[in-house]
Amino acid sequence: MTRYDDGMKVRREVLGDTHVDAATAAITDLTEDFQQLITEYAWGSIWTRPGLDRKSRSMITLTALIARGHHEELAMHLRAALRNGLTTDEIKEVILQSAIYCGVPDANTAFRIARGVFAE
Repeated sequence: MTRYDDGMKVRREVLGDTHVDAATAAITDLTEDFQQLITEYAWGSIWTRPGLDRKSRSMITLTALIARGHHEELAMHLRAALRNGLTTDEIKEVILQSAIYCGVPDANTAFRIARGVFAE
């Protein structure tokens, strides 16, 4: 298997087929290289590493997305965190922890986004 194949396998397991199918269906000449890059690099090189389990990787990812204010990606990775075995209580704790280190307004927004995702 290639790094791309490994990445696509993990990407599908973490984000779900519906999301990945939509992302790949939307590939254009402009975005094709970027989609290959994130599949090989993020999913095939980082998410496949054995040093952390997927729950831990999800917690780290949620925190980073909260800190950077990447709200669309946060919603996607909240869904992935649930798929990776985090409970809503564990996600709540991640957001609370983020309030201290990332800022209360960022955590407030994260809780709003989480409410929407949990209601889906």
